[in-house]
Amino acid sequence: MANAVLMPKAGITVESCIIGKWEKKIGDHVAVGDVLFSYETDKASFECESTAEGELLEIYFQDGDEVPCLVNVCAIGEKGEDCSALRPEGGASAPAAAEAPAEAAAPAAPMAAVPTGQASEGGAPLSPRARKLAERSGVDAALAVPTGPNGRVIERDVRRLMEEGAPTAAPAAAAAVSAPGPESEYEDVPFAGIRKVIARSMMNSLHSMAQLTENFSFDAGCLQTYRKLMKQSEELSGVTLGDMILYAVSRVLVRHPDLNAHLLEDGVTLRRFRHVNLGVAVDTPRGLMVPTIFHADEKSLLEISRQVKDLAAQARSGKISPDLLTGGTFTVTNLGSAGVTSFTPIINPPQTAILGVCGITQQVRPAPDGSPAFYPAMGLSLTVDHRAVDGAPAARFMQELCAELERFTTLLAR
Repeated sequence: MANAVLMPKAGITVESCIIGKWEKKIGDHVAVGDVLFSYETDKASFECESTAEGELLEIYFQDGDEVPCLVNVCAIGEKGEDCSALRPEGGASAPAAAEAPAEAAAPAAPMAAVPTGQASEGGAPLSPRARKLAERSGVDAALAVPTGPNGRVIERDVRRLMEEGAPTAAPAAAAAVSAPGPESEYEDVPFAGIRKVIARSMMNSLHSMAQLTENFSFDAGCLQTYRKLMKQSEELSGVTLGDMILYAVSRVLVRHPDLNAHLLEDGVTLRRFRHVNLGVAVDTPRGLMVPTIFHADEKSLLEISRQVKDLAAQARSGKISPDLLTGGTFTVTNLGSAGVTSFTPIINPPQTAILGVCGITQQVRPAPDGSPAFYPAMGLSLTVDHRAVDGAPAARFMQELCAELERFTTLLAR
């Protein structure tokens, strides 16, 4: 009897995954444990291993398709075995190898009835196979009724449109879409995988919140002095200025519960947390990731320093567990090393605030004798969801945080 291979559930919070690349093709013999395809969540990338042995009979989703977790992705069994009962709703209705001749038999027509991006003109996302078929057939994919996962237009939807005799795109529109530009002047790079998820998340954050940003600065002299002392210790030499800020945030935030909170989907319920689960933005080759230091308010400076480095390394490797990328109650993003002096961080929903850490600049202020004196000023940018936090409480949090950072050794002693 043929067996289905399911899209793995990579973490308890993951609901769907995007297929990266198939490593096997229909007709290949596979053994248990063979890598069938790579896949990624919005957090990390993985490999799906076969859970059955036999011939790869059918593939139901293609490279780039977003597939719900625990849905049949392919069928494995004996050669020629019927596996139609394993086909999921929204998956391909025939083996991928058998689809190529049907595509070749499609009637010739003007090219590019739809844009070559990943969405139809009607707004529904297009699978790569559906897009190619629409381009070849001249069918306007915006008229297709999507039946794929997450409202996606897949190949069978375009074929149904062709069978119903749907009109092709207007010649002028098709010509405008297909007219090539000078190849050397630009390159179109469609978003894929985690980049698409980041783009969607950022737009959702800005569209669903009333975001307000406040900019502060403080004298970082105490932090720099303490950092020099720690460099003399082998055990503490890895602690950075950024680690000190994370430590200070974890201590101050518990006294400002509206900022250590989630605004629930109803838009009128604030969930305050008793502990600080500190999200730390990490730049990775695949895009921005935000691993979480759970109960940061109970950890020492050294524990925070070590954990944030370990989490960052896991995130950059692409092998971090998705469960370590959720559950944050407040986020810190640091662009100081890039020379940024002020910016507008975007809140990570459903959190109510995010802190941006900026670089150090030399500023002037009066010395005790009235003469001008330089000091190292570090910038901080706090963005809050104005629905949950007003400007004055946000400013009080920042004033307290800056004061604690200016007397950091006193904060450590508590």
